[in-house]
Amino acid sequence: MKLASFFFQNQARYGVVEGHNVQLASETIVKTYPCLTDFLSAHHPDELKAQCKTPVPLDAITWRTPIPNPSKIICAGLNYQKPYPVEGVAPPEPKNVILFSRTRDSLIAHQDTLEYPRGEASETFDFEGEIAVIIGKSGRYIKKSDAMAHVLGVSAMNEGSVRRWMKHSIHAGKNFHASGSWGPYIVTLDEAGPFENLRLETRVNGQKMQSARPTEMIFDLPYLISYISTISPLNVGDVIATGSPDGTGGSRRPPAFLRPNDVVEIDIKGLMTLQNVVGV
Repeated sequence: MKLASFFFQNQARYGVVEGHNVQLASETIVKTYPCLTDFLSAHHPDELKAQCKTPVPLDAITWRTPIPNPSKIICAGLNYQKPYPVEGVAPPEPKNVILFSRTRDSLIAHQDTLEYPRGEASETFDFEGEIAVIIGKSGRYIKKSDAMAHVLGVSAMNEGSVRRWMKHSIHAGKNFHASGSWGPYIVTLDEAGPFENLRLETRVNGQKMQSARPTEMIFDLPYLISYISTISPLNVGDVIATGSPDGTGGSRRPPAFLRPNDVVEIDIKGLMTLQNVVGV
């Protein structure tokens, strides 16, 4: 099942994507549960499909991030082996997970326009394709063996960065307004299939820049979930970005940073493509 949040006729709605349509959640359900997180906190996701019976063409909606109001967006840094140096970052220490967080307004929706940073920051504006995981069952101190039972599904993320700013502040370099994106929807784990079988591909202006599977991650998803839940409870709708593989603009020689009008596509093969254009 593909779960989405969007605007339809200037109203915030959510529903289930099927082919070229989205089935709207009924107005009664939306009044009781105004956003997707509210519904998922109270019901199993399978129950949503029965409440979605009004088809609307996808070109009649404006996409929102699938979970517009997550309590946390946690990102795993340096979770794939890469050749180094990469401008602005240090080699990973495989004994330790590296985490940072992103603000909600640093990430936009599918088909929204990425904000091109002003001034010096524009010189090292980078893309980072990642597989995002959305929590569907809250928990604290989650065991690795139980971790996947807490996963609702997966989505695509462009975890965009300003590399030069990361040298003095990871938080700053990762949280420029509208510098990244995620979506277009969440594919529930039962439809997505085994997480380790997914394939991520990033393209810029049609050129393949990144390609990897989760089996290449240094810290696997169950470990990440267990580790993060030791620090803080994981809530329904929380987003975990699982790391970006080699091939980003800053890792290339010469560097291939983003420029105005570039088209960035983050593809999870067979499931979804997230697309955004860099603004001018």
